[in-house]
Amino acid sequence: MTRWIVGSALAVLACCVYPDSAAAAELPVETRELLRTSDYIYTATRRKNGERSSLAPVWFYYSDGDELFFTTSPTSWKAKRLANGSPLFVWVGEKDGPHLIGEAREVTDPALIDRMGDAYNDKYWMAWLGFFRPRSGRVSEGKTKAYVVKLTPAD
Repeated sequence: MTRWIVGSALAVLACCVYPDSAAAAELPVETRELLRTSDYIYTATRRKNGERSSLAPVWFYYSDGDELFFTTSPTSWKAKRLANGSPLFVWVGEKDGPHLIGEAREVTDPALIDRMGDAYNDKYWMAWLGFFRPRSGRVSEGKTKAYVVKLTPAD
């Protein structure tokens, strides 16, 4: 009984945080493992005319809660399209890897961004050297956009 109540409470919370994904399916175990071990995701967004953009490789960090974190330039088409409500189309590991759809929300919390920078240091040697790692100062200065993406399997 307690397990059902806790599970129901989490489902209600998920509906409040991600209202459109209330019935979203969990990611397959194989996809979760690939998200943990892959260096890249390949992303695309929806253009104004409805077409999908070209795929772009992106560094990312995956947390086991079906969410990933990434950054991009504020002047990129990806950032502009996400600001206009485009979903983020994601392929894991390879351009033909498992296909997911994400709901991206912009992040400005300095503590979270710096934690993600530390996670990038552990994952990418270039970030450990100080290159291309998330930095809260760059986000607050408007030089970088940071996102958390809720993932669901593509149909």
